[in-house]
Amino acid sequence: MKKREIITGLIILGLLFLAFSCGPDGPVEPSLQDLTYEKLAGDWTLGQFGSIKVDGNNVSANYPGFSLSFAEGTYTTANAGDLFRASGTWQWGDASAHTVVLDDGKQVTIQSLTTTKFVFGFTKATGPTRAGLAGEYIITVEK
Repeated sequence: MKKREIITGLIILGLLFLAFSCGPDGPVEPSLQDLTYEKLAGDWTLGQFGSIKVDGNNVSANYPGFSLSFAEGTYTTANAGDLFRASGTWQWGDASAHTVVLDDGKQVTIQSLTTTKFVFGFTKATGPTRAGLAGEYIITVEK
């Protein structure tokens, strides 16, 4: 009878050991996408130091009051002309969080991102329209 109690006790201890050792090894580190999103989320405007440049030429005057906002999986813009839709969805283009892909297929490359300044670029392939030109765009916005 004592042997049975000892064996049962050892089995219970073994199961407890397995249960506690199979848990996570510590806090889960946030991904690059999570860390980048923390900076990206919120409202961005041209502010005092922002600009919209196409092929190096400042065309900010064509977009008075331009703003861009990011939330989890969605974005909105104001006074963006034909550069961006008024609202839509987005997703990460890569695991390193260097590109954002908008629902219209536009790939936005993040060149610099802090909690107060966001510099990004994209290529606009269509010809001149009401407020946009074809070319390489570099947009600098601030919070």
